[in-house]
Amino acid sequence: MKVVVTGSLGNISKPLTKELIQQGHQVTVISSSTDRQQDIEALGAVAAIGSLEDTGFLTTAFTGADAVYAMVPPNFAAEDQIAYYSRIAESYVTAIRNAGVKRVVHLSSYGAHRSEGTGFILGSHYSEGILRQLPDVAITFLRPTFFFYNLYSFVDMIRHQGIMGAIYGGEDKIVMVHPTDIAAAAAEALTSAGSGVQVRYVASDERTCNEIARVLGTAIGKPDLQWLLFTKEQAKAGMEKAGLPPHVISNLIDLGTSTHNGALREDFDKHQPAVWGKVKLEDFVKELATAF
Repeated sequence: MKVVVTGSLGNISKPLTKELIQQGHQVTVISSSTDRQQDIEALGAVAAIGSLEDTGFLTTAFTGADAVYAMVPPNFAAEDQIAYYSRIAESYVTAIRNAGVKRVVHLSSYGAHRSEGTGFILGSHYSEGILRQLPDVAITFLRPTFFFYNLYSFVDMIRHQGIMGAIYGGEDKIVMVHPTDIAAAAAEALTSAGSGVQVRYVASDERTCNEIARVLGTAIGKPDLQWLLFTKEQAKAGMEKAGLPPHVISNLIDLGTSTHNGALREDFDKHQPAVWGKVKLEDFVKELATAF
């Protein structure tokens, strides 16, 4: 198969590219940076350097492809996340139509079923809606859960305050996923026949915040580490002190609130994956511990 992978050599796209090449597929990797070209080619893939908002470039890159992995690179600087995600999704729709691609796997997110109250994830909700405009294309929306890598955001807090804390915490349950498990699910979806529109959740492990703190604390020599539950006011004050822009704070407050009250995972709970990923919390904290 000829497969196009977007996302350059990111945490998901790189292992996805490696897996597809190992399976014998021809892979083109799209990146916006010329600095990535040599590394992409070293993997045995073809590098296509350009912008996801350039529909002409995308059409050329997609032409002849049997399948496309389409993701929207995070852009926290964009004050209007819905507009940013929608713009990229519209570009994908145009290029997919023009190139005649018939199989697409789109990286979405759990919580994408909701039209409000999920912060940054609202972009994924609108992206899915736009991509559903392709009725003659087999589309799988991958909805991964909370990335293990998000735990890195607590490193400075643990170092300087000796705690973990957010608007969600304590006995709140967090469903986590590792990028390599997402890549494995993406590779499987891209190389399967597929038809119509499908939604597939991807998860690796589930723990309470208190359990996460205990496992991480043990790994870094802080067995009494706690994950505190902050009020909105406390969380907002902390983010303002850290110098985060107002639009980022607003999105993080909404995202954290939907995590705490369970709204983010309500559809996931109804459609949990039959097979969960291989990477568990104890595996990931070995990597995270090196940050200390």
